Amino acid sequence: MSDDIKIKDEPLNETIENGEHEEKENNESDGLIDKITSLKKLGPFIASKDNSTNTVYFSDIPQVCKDEPCMLGVDEAGRGPVLGPMVYGIAFCPIKSKQALIDLGCADSKQLTEEKRDIIFDDINTKEYANSCIGWAVEIISPNVISTSMFRRAKCSLNEVSMNSAIGLIHAAVDEGVNIAEVYVDTVGPPEKYQDKLQKIFPQFKITVAKKADSTYPIVSAASICAKVSRDHALKVWQFPEGLKLKSNDFGSGYPGDPVTKRFLSENIDLVFGFPRLVRFSWSTAENALADKAYDMEFDEPDSEKPKYAGPKLTKFFKGTTKDGEVKREPCRLLKERFLDSCVDF
Repeated sequence: MSDDIKIKDEPLNETIENGEHEEKENNESDGLIDKITSLKKLGPFIASKDNSTNTVYFSDIPQVCKDEPCMLGVDEAGRGPVLGPMVYGIAFCPIKSKQALIDLGCADSKQLTEEKRDIIFDDINTKEYANSCIGWAVEIISPNVISTSMFRRAKCSLNEVSMNSAIGLIHAAVDEGVNIAEVYVDTVGPPEKYQDKLQKIFPQFKITVAKKADSTYPIVSAASICAKVSRDHALKVWQFPEGLKLKSNDFGSGYPGDPVTKRFLSENIDLVFGFPRLVRFSWSTAENALADKAYDMEFDEPDSEKPKYAGPKLTKFFKGTTKDGEVKREPCRLLKERFLDSCVDF
């Protein structure tokens, strides 16, 4: 995506101009924020939540989204990083209001600069032409939840975590009264298989699952931007229960190839407990970093040996016939010890 994306030439919110300084001031305020009405409110809202569990947020639902057939887009941010949450986002608006998405400049969030993403997110929430017809929601999936899901005995893969989040957000939008007619999803795995799965769950919708859907469908781009901006700010306001005093630029982007992230991993290892909660323990990058430095841990496992069985197996008494058709069975021990035979004729 080129840098000549057209974005409405309107005054920017002071928060965007001041960046992290404004966000930090708001995080220090005493009042709790329960509604995100601008970019300024995003960081404080996330900071007020427990980052060991998932957080779901829904914007106000425009009345037009309840009255008219809508399209809904689904996309995620932060699937690959070893640090921080993965965020799933949805955006929805009436099918006839596609122009509002174009006016906002919605495009693949990965091709937009952080500043442009912030501007678009703020406009979605503050500009009347946008918030009167566009709604959005995100699920911030804690790295703690990701790790425990992938490590538990009944393993839940990252694809399953992703699909469950997307399906849950669509269900929630239906429960909120959004009049969904069409659903567009950026795929996880083979698009055909994912589309069939969603179509069985939501047979009443027209569903399209495609690769790079965020660069093809503006409604998916809007969802992608909401997810990406939410993840970026979740990292900026991350609270370390371990007591670490770090800023987001101290641990980098979170991607395994980032040298700042690699340094963070190597310098913040607890020899017993491993890493801070920010880290996804289930990533091979984290496992390899722990391999040579952390203590080896052993856990008692229940005895897995099969119990010894003194007597013969029951199936021993139900053997088949010989080639001549004769039934040949081993007499039971009771009869053998007493020199008895079975009597079949009288």
